Amino acid sequence: MKTDIEIAQEAELVHIREVAKKLDITEDELDFYGKYKAKFSDELWDKVKDKKDGKLILVTAINPTPAGEGKTTTTVGLGEAFGRMNKKAVIALREPSLGPCFGIKGGAAGGGYAQVVPMEDLNLHFTGDFHAITSANNLLAAMMDNHIQQGNELEIDPNQIVWKRCVDMNDRVLRNIVVGLGRKVDGIVREDHFIITVASEIMAILCLAENMKDLKERLGKIIVAYSYTGEPITAKQLNAVGAMGALLKDAIKPNLIQTLEHTPAIVHGGPFANIAHGCNSVRATKTALKLADYVVTEAGFGADLGAEKFMDIKCRMAGLKPDAVVLVATVRALKYNGGVPKIELGTENLEALKKGIVNLEKHIENVQKFGVPCVVTLNRFVTDSDAELAFVKEFCEARNCDFALSEVWEKGSEGGIALAEKVISTLENKESHFKPLYDSSLSVKEKIETVAKEIYGASGVTYDAAADKAIARIEELGYGDMPVCMAKNQYSLSDDPAKLGRPENFTIHIREAYVSAGAGFVVAITGTVMTMPGLPKKPAAFGIDVNDDGVITGLF
Repeated sequence: MKTDIEIAQEAELVHIREVAKKLDITEDELDFYGKYKAKFSDELWDKVKDKKDGKLILVTAINPTPAGEGKTTTTVGLGEAFGRMNKKAVIALREPSLGPCFGIKGGAAGGGYAQVVPMEDLNLHFTGDFHAITSANNLLAAMMDNHIQQGNELEIDPNQIVWKRCVDMNDRVLRNIVVGLGRKVDGIVREDHFIITVASEIMAILCLAENMKDLKERLGKIIVAYSYTGEPITAKQLNAVGAMGALLKDAIKPNLIQTLEHTPAIVHGGPFANIAHGCNSVRATKTALKLADYVVTEAGFGADLGAEKFMDIKCRMAGLKPDAVVLVATVRALKYNGGVPKIELGTENLEALKKGIVNLEKHIENVQKFGVPCVVTLNRFVTDSDAELAFVKEFCEARNCDFALSEVWEKGSEGGIALAEKVISTLENKESHFKPLYDSSLSVKEKIETVAKEIYGASGVTYDAAADKAIARIEELGYGDMPVCMAKNQYSLSDDPAKLGRPENFTIHIREAYVSAGAGFVVAITGTVMTMPGLPKKPAAFGIDVNDDGVITGLF
């Protein structure tokens, strides 16, 4: 089998204008970035905004394991399968971050014969959206520090600065730094911090904003610091909104590319799901719903993170209603949850499968709590035995979940027909009664504890003194009615990544809490999760290269 990048580089792409035609988009409604990438013009939304919405299908997964699940691959393959069945379909994805691309996870373009292309462009600089977000974030930081240096009219307390700089790279040494060293003209000496770009509030704002007016209003609400008297200081007070908006003028426009089979793919925004809200932009999703009969989108990591935030944050804010959820798993990953080492996952082991399938069981229950019909799909591997596949199928159907095998990695759209047919059947025969998990009128702690107990299965929640104090302040300032965005490791339902399967009798520990006033949610940081990841001992960057002809190798 060829590598993902080899398959992608051998693909015959069509001009993006031909892809756009499948969605009845004209050249005048596109801003071209070469032959194979384009952004939607503002005029496109005005043309389609009154059309009837298509069906919204969310693809999510069990907790990720080293065995691999293939959520993006399934999303792409399902969209391709709809196309093969002559359905008007579009895929809506997030943009990949450079951090995991050069780190341990690799890119996020799908895999095998279910990929979006051009794969190298998407995984690297793409259309510059992340660079624009990084620049806007750091402009605000620079303007804040300059304000302090130039007399500090707003009386910003340097010990209560909460706005952090960002870079789209895994760079652990930037987590905690000291700035302002040197002469008096170099600024005041203070502790500062970096986060990865995908954790920036500006990324969240871009992905939740309806238009430029909404974007600028949200930017203005960003809290950068507190004054000596404890009053919040905002980006609007620093007069930074106009310049930030100018940097984001093009970044707010959704991007259009294609799959290996020329299915349209809208790729826009990219907040991480373990430390941010994990969904592509509202603007991209709403536009997709007006352009196609079937919209296949995804949310990051497992259903405990991405799907919960998709439902409780994105859908709540944007008025979206998912019609079905596709829950992705593999026999290998379920056996890994049952205690089988990675090197032994190719051997039939029904006992381990029975032990590990409780992780899938919990995610099924979680999806059903939102009132949305669920289809479970297994990415099939050649090592999966018939007995193992039959066991998972029976397990799912016993829990009122439709089930289908997926072979899109190996066969592209052909390998996704069974899944597409099952999804269509579910859409036609089961009605979605979507509702968020909790009411926004609950206190911040009640929301945190609802997610922890209902979604993670925790027995309780504990809080550091600093988190307790922060939550009290958030509510005093009038932000208590916002949804919560839980920052938690992706590998376990608990806040301990070593606890696989379906852990019980554990508590969730809240280390820190802060309000993202512009995005419109409260962030609760659990356990040891970091907003600036680090590189592994052998980062993926070791294997990435470019030859004398400019051909990139090693991306995956």
